[in-house]
Amino acid sequence: MNKLSVLVVAASMAVACGSPNQTSAPAAPAVAPAPAAQPYASLAQVMRGIPFPASNIIFDTQSNDPAAQAKPAEGGADKGATASYSSVYGGWQSVENSALAIAETANLIMIPGRLCENGKPVPIDREDFKKFAAGLADAGKAAYKAAQSKNLDAMVDVSGTVSEACANCHEKYRDKENNADRCI
Repeated sequence: MNKLSVLVVAASMAVACGSPNQTSAPAAPAVAPAPAAQPYASLAQVMRGIPFPASNIIFDTQSNDPAAQAKPAEGGADKGATASYSSVYGGWQSVENSALAIAETANLIMIPGRLCENGKPVPIDREDFKKFAAGLADAGKAAYKAAQSKNLDAMVDVSGTVSEACANCHEKYRDKENNADRCI
């Protein structure tokens, strides 16, 4: 090996290993692992807590203009679901947030291990349930687009889409004479 080869090898090793005279970049901070998706509520609790109030805000736009509803803190009348549940995120923003909550619910109901109110597993492996969950996500996205347009006619139209997405799954899995038969 000639002198040039020895110098190249030595320089390469110094760069790769770090020489005593060379300052190295600080190590990147460790990234905490993301929490694993896990259910904390039954399917009924998720539905009552997220899409039920969110869909009512969307349905409320069929008869109440979110832009015309003053929040009680501003001295206006508190009318309709949109105003009642809006807190600081009122008007059309409340409708947009509700639409996104409906779309996100599709993700939540597909988390493995979630149980129905009767203790039976949510049927996430069934093709029709997957299709209904995808339909719920699509309905939420359509409602979000309509809410962004701030067009009341578009909200009337999309209210039917949201209602149909809910009814598809409810007819098959929720609307039973005996609650013990739900989710099957």
